This record gives sequence, structure tokens and C-alpha cells, in this order.
Amino acid sequence: MKITKIETQIKNIELKTPFKTALRTTTHVEFVRVYVECDNGFIGIGEAPATKAITGEGIDDILESIQSLRELFLTFSPQEALSKLHNTKIGSSAKAALDMAFVQLLSFEAQKPLYEYFGAKDLSPLQTDVTISLNGVDEMLYDAKKAYDEGMKLLKVKVGSDITHALKVVKDIALALPNATILVDANQAWSLDDSLLFLQNIQETKIELIEQPVVASHLEGLKMITEASTIPILADESAFNLEDVKKVVESRSADMINIKFMKCGGVSKAIEILEYAREKQIPCMLGSMLEGPSSINMALHLAFAYRDVIKYIDLDSPLLYKEPSDELEFLFDGCEVTIK
Repeated sequence: MKITKIETQIKNIELKTPFKTALRTTTHVEFVRVYVECDNGFIGIGEAPATKAITGEGIDDILESIQSLRELFLTFSPQEALSKLHNTKIGSSAKAALDMAFVQLLSFEAQKPLYEYFGAKDLSPLQTDVTISLNGVDEMLYDAKKAYDEGMKLLKVKVGSDITHALKVVKDIALALPNATILVDANQAWSLDDSLLFLQNIQETKIELIEQPVVASHLEGLKMITEASTIPILADESAFNLEDVKKVVESRSADMINIKFMKCGGVSKAIEILEYAREKQIPCMLGSMLEGPSSINMALHLAFAYRDVIKYIDLDSPLLYKEPSDELEFLFDGCEVTIK
């Protein structure tokens, strides 16, 4: 099986409501879809969204990166292409799109669905969180109640640099929805002092974790917060790839790691991190940016295979689409996810 053609498309999916975090606001999922065709007619699909605020790659960057390597992979097998890909210097999101397509081709070659190719044995339903975007307190409380009433019990609450606002909204949601599971995501918005202030004032409120409170490079501050906190601290932007993950784990700078294809360079690299986390007994979140259905499919297939390592799943993009996608290989019932 040899690669004969690589093509790209730009795709857009409108969201129900604007998606707001401390880093960005968007009304659409905009992504590059790559098609990798082989001489036997198999076509592997990968995707990468515009994530300028996180990975530094916009749509044009991703397109240019993929197009610059198009000739490199022709006439090679998907396995050979995968090896070549991770010796290149392109951005992590562009790598992720190609990586996904090559891995999908390998599953076709093995004549296995992706979840089986990844080694999944337990196919019972999984739970994803759903994002509550950063807005005013009343609007976030309304959105949280609406999501909960629609069966979404696992809420990822986005907060910003205003600690007073963050405390108010988290406490109000927890009080109004005592049976909800609340994850707090600061997206690097807090200082060390603000983080410690948040911890001091949230002790009586039930939350599951706090994600990336300080800027990615401030590992020392992240470690101090982790040491001071009775609430698990999750590293996201501080842990792009396996090398970063090892630094975080070995320095004990966080309790958990958020793995995303767009940060680490694709599903094959995510597997390397998951294997390391399994060995070190580090619980993980399998997360995503706002992504298209093919990359969400790939991540969910992987989640079924690593459910012993993945404690939380943040793959809620399809719940945020304005219209349901017919390209999903999974059914979403509230936060519950099952294979079709």
C-alpha cells in the first residue's frame, strides 16, 4: 500500500453560540481536512483546526505546512510516511492532521476499526465534559443549568483573569447544581498570587480539578500551586509533547496531564504520552481544541482503548456544533458517548 495523492480542503462548522475562553473567542470551527489516498483506493482523513492562540498555527500555516511536504510522502507506505513526518519541522497541528490520516490508513490495512486497532476491549459508554464559555456570571449560570438539564452533568467552566468573577461563577454553578461535576479551566489567565487566592476561597466548593492556572512557561509557579492545592491541578499548555510531559511529571508540577493531538503532533504521539502516563500512573485528560468530526472520531476511538489512563474526556466539539454532523462515528446522549 503506497501513497499516491494528498489533498486538502478548508472546512467550517458554525457553533450554536460563541465559544469564549481567556485566550480567544470564535463563532465557527475552522479547520483543514487532509485526504491521503493510496494505490489500493484507501483514503485516510486527518484534520487540524486554526489554533493560532495556542499552537501558533492559523489555517494558512497549516495548509502551507502540509503542501510543503506533499511530495515527501508519495510512493511510501503509511508506516514509512509516519516515520518521515515526525522528523520534519512543521507545526504540531499540521503534523497532527497528517498523522491521523496515516494512522487511519494503517487501521484500514489491518482491517480493523480504529478502536480495535488501538486495542480497546471495553466498549461501554464514555463521558465527555461540555464547555461553559467565559461570559458574565448570570449568563454562565444560565448556560450551565441549560446544559445540565439537557443531560450534560460534567461541566468544564472557562474562567478568565478576574479572580472575583471566577470565584463567583464557580461557586454559583456549584450551589445551583450540586450534583454536577465541575472542572475549572483558567487557560493560563492567573498569576501565582491569584491562583493561591482562588484556592484559599474555593475550599468549601466541590470542584474536580483546576486546569492550567498560570502561563505555560511558569512551571515553578505551577508546582507551587500544585503543592498548595487539595484540588488536583491539570497541566495543559505546559505539556505539549512527551518531553514537556516528562518535565511536568518529574518535577511534580501538576497532578494530571491534558493530552491533545494538536499539541503533541497527532494520535501516534498521543499514544506515546498515554503509554508513559500508564507506566507512571499519571491520570490524564484526553482533550481537544474546537475540532471537526474526523479528529473527534479519532480521539474517541483512542479514548476507548486507554480508559484506564484517561480519567476525563474533553471532546465536546460535536455538542457545540449548531447542526449535528453526519460524519460522526459516535452517538452523543448528553455527555454519554457510545460507538454507533
